[in-house]
Amino acid sequence: MPLRPACGPGAASQGFQSMGRSVQSTAVCDDIAEAYRTCRSGLVNIGVFSCCINLLMFTGPLFMLQVYDRVLTSRSMPTLLALTLLVAFLFAMMGLLEFVRARLMARIGRRVDEQLAGTIFDRTVALGLGPSAAGPAQPLRDLDTLRQFLSGPAPLALFEMPWAPVFLAVIFLLHVWLGVFATLGALMLFGLALTNELRTRDRSKEAAQANMDAHAFAEETRRNAEAAWAMGMGPFLRARWLQLHRKALSTQDLANDRSGTISASSKVMRLFLQSAMLAVGAWLAVRQEITPGTMIAASIIMSRALAPVEQSIGQWRSFQSFRRANERLKEVVGEASSGDAEMAFPRPRGFIHAENLLVLDRQSGRPILQGVNFKLEPGRALGVIGPSGAGKSTLARTLVGTWQTSAGAVRVDGAPIAQWGMAQLGPAIGYLPQNVELFAGTIAENIARFDPNASPESVLRAASHANAHDLILKLPHGYKTSIGNSGATLSAGQRQRIGLARALYGDPVFVVLDEPNSNLDAVGETALEGALRALKSRGASLVVITHRPSAIQVVDLLLVLKNGRQVALGPRNQVLGGTTTPLPRAAGKTALQDPSRRAAHIRPAEQPA
Repeated sequence: MPLRPACGPGAASQGFQSMGRSVQSTAVCDDIAEAYRTCRSGLVNIGVFSCCINLLMFTGPLFMLQVYDRVLTSRSMPTLLALTLLVAFLFAMMGLLEFVRARLMARIGRRVDEQLAGTIFDRTVALGLGPSAAGPAQPLRDLDTLRQFLSGPAPLALFEMPWAPVFLAVIFLLHVWLGVFATLGALMLFGLALTNELRTRDRSKEAAQANMDAHAFAEETRRNAEAAWAMGMGPFLRARWLQLHRKALSTQDLANDRSGTISASSKVMRLFLQSAMLAVGAWLAVRQEITPGTMIAASIIMSRALAPVEQSIGQWRSFQSFRRANERLKEVVGEASSGDAEMAFPRPRGFIHAENLLVLDRQSGRPILQGVNFKLEPGRALGVIGPSGAGKSTLARTLVGTWQTSAGAVRVDGAPIAQWGMAQLGPAIGYLPQNVELFAGTIAENIARFDPNASPESVLRAASHANAHDLILKLPHGYKTSIGNSGATLSAGQRQRIGLARALYGDPVFVVLDEPNSNLDAVGETALEGALRALKSRGASLVVITHRPSAIQVVDLLLVLKNGRQVALGPRNQVLGGTTTPLPRAAGKTALQDPSRRAAHIRPAEQPA
């Protein structure tokens, strides 16, 4: 069984402990049911309060019964005054209990949120890992739905429902025909509630999915707003979103129309039943089988008996939203892999072994990367080159564990990366992705990977290793400069230098850099080359993916990829044929831009077995 993280509010502070495969192997405290079980005592208290409140609901009918049958016949003002004061006290107590019950229900919603928030956040991030990764943060929205439902009035209808038979039984005690009539009315309303569920379930599910699709497209457009605006794609993207949005609205309208019809019918039926109960009571009173007070009391009690059913119909949309959100979260949280459990290993030394790697696209099943084999020792550097679409970035993501292999394994110090807890292995890994993403916060926080216990010395050391210290000092507030969302206030080159400092924070033993010099000027390239040489001298294992000769000069081995396959591996000069001279103009690309053409001329003895 995979190891599980601790539950509770503290789980949210553990960050990305469950990233990658370790996230997927998390069963999360016996699923979401465990979060509900921790609220059992609160639910018991709500049940006790509901019991008291429903008993106090007899205050009004009993008062009416006493007024009609005792006060009006005796004309006793002291009796009326005493009854009024007693009723005022009982209603005040009922109001106090209602207030406490509502606050307790809100606390239960918050507690469930706190129990699941950290794990759901980790799972949301993990859904963004791998080929064809999911984009929108739907699990977090589903968690909001759970909290709002549990904190609202809808669950209280479930606590009121068991009392409906009690009220009906009291009506039977008043007169059997009144009880029969009230029971038939309750069954009719229950039938409407069941019809509402059957008629709206599928439509509501379709509407929810269509709404999710529209939100996902809007989020994708927002992320690519610059390209869309610059190339005039706005009107076309707007038209596509409106199409998805209108589909969601149309489907939701159908569900609302059906639900609204039944809801209106139930309200009219309840009002009619209440009046009809008075008619039946009047008929029995004329026959002198009951008193007028009993007639009024029976009508009020029946209204209370039917209230939970009508409340359930009115809150049916909330029940459906909660159920769908709960099912989606169970799928997300319960996507536990049967892979290897995380183990407690000593800090890795940096021996890396890529063992016949195979990575498939989740949707099409097409191989993105296959047949990659190499070994890398501490203090050695591997360069990875190849044309666009060769699988270089896929290899980088697989090496650091953010993408899973369909076959083969990445081994760190001999152990598959799946057996390392990412909370343990992550600090020992430095990773600079091709598209550098920084987070809203200060430069120091970004370099320190938002570690609250990071020391200023460790941040300065990482920036110095990346030769970014002078660059940072030139910013308005130095290391305390707030960079905005995604580092919007920085240039591409500045983001890349700060991203490199983040990758070098904590003196990692294994560093993977994907196009680290794509946005650097000459000064930045020189600084990068110095940082790479320093990494090797400190004994780190280094993988550099690049097209530029400056980064290639510091590597010991060179791996050539083409169409996701390994076509060459060996010492740098041997693979390149001892030169990085451009190929003839007719070829259209340099040897570095299309090294697979150069690798085709390597003698078989130079190719790895």
